[in-house]
Amino acid sequence: MRDAYVVGAGQSAFGSFPEETYLTLFDDAFDAALDSVDGDLGPDTIDEAYLGTLGVGGRQIGLSGPAVTEHVGLHGVPTTRVENACAASGYAFRQAVTAVRSGMVDVALAGGYEVMTDASSDHTRWWLGVSGETEWERTSGTTFAGVYAQMASAHMDEYGTTVEDLSRVAVKNHGNGARNPKAHLGFECSLDDAVSAPAVADPLNLYHCCPTTDGASAVLVTSEDVAREATDTPIRVAGAGASSGRVGLFQRDSLTSVPASVRAGEDAYEEAGIGPDDLDFAEVHDCFAIAELLAYEDLGFCERGEAGRLLREGVVDPDGELPTNTSGGLKSKGHPIGATGTGQIVEAFKQLRGEAYVQVDDPRYGLTHNVGGSGGGVTVHVLEREEAA
Repeated sequence: MRDAYVVGAGQSAFGSFPEETYLTLFDDAFDAALDSVDGDLGPDTIDEAYLGTLGVGGRQIGLSGPAVTEHVGLHGVPTTRVENACAASGYAFRQAVTAVRSGMVDVALAGGYEVMTDASSDHTRWWLGVSGETEWERTSGTTFAGVYAQMASAHMDEYGTTVEDLSRVAVKNHGNGARNPKAHLGFECSLDDAVSAPAVADPLNLYHCCPTTDGASAVLVTSEDVAREATDTPIRVAGAGASSGRVGLFQRDSLTSVPASVRAGEDAYEEAGIGPDDLDFAEVHDCFAIAELLAYEDLGFCERGEAGRLLREGVVDPDGELPTNTSGGLKSKGHPIGATGTGQIVEAFKQLRGEAYVQVDDPRYGLTHNVGGSGGGVTVHVLEREEAA
């Protein structure tokens, strides 16, 4: 099996853009990805494309992938649209990596796009709801905030997690996002702001929930031969893990873990030949504050019940032992469903090249963790900085 490398990655701004479409947003992301390549790697070198989207609001569900690639000039390039809810482009990236590793292609494009802010809040909630368990949970009135609120309540009951612990996720991620000009909610907040915000689904409040966001992201994945020609700083995909899980909470043995995250993380670590202690930073899926706490525990950053301690002790701060969500995460950077997974790869790529807005010190290994729904599908990738031969 060949190695796969990331040689370019970029994103549009994330936010609310009434004048933009998913086509124009992806155009911005694609141009940014091409511009980030050190050498000469033009659109004509791309052999295959894998693009993630949910299709919020119902626009252009069929063939939106080919519509995007045709729009950016990739005429005739085979394009596959990937839909795995919020993990759509995490899986698109996995497919691009697999295609390169298999030898089927030398250059693959992975990316995602979503426009979420041009539909009514009721319509958007309906579309987001289709990513949850529809037969029992959604028809009984459960929202995604309600699902994660149940997980937060269970974690509080089992481990003594507090509202302050949840709120520290918002404080940290907004602090990072305030330094990221691409972020949707690029402002800081205090712990008091985050603790006292209006309730959304008890115990979660407004500052514990990510925004609905428009945006796109794009990543160029290549073989080693192409990577060595294209850049002096090749970023190797050292580990790729993925797993499916039960879509409904009522089907699970516990509400304080996402088993698919555990399995995907274990596979990614094993393939990379490292463990959590070897990571220099991570981008984890924080659609709600409790999701970030669960990720710490599911991915082995700490023992069960100790996630709050990592926040209280500054372990996951930019200058901590394991900086997490230096991009601002979904909470501050934003969560354009289909663009989120490869958006995480953009941040990891920039960190490993020393080009991030909130840069950690001399990183070698970074991890990305992308969750669909409340854990029905998860991808985990470990990226490694290598020096050119």
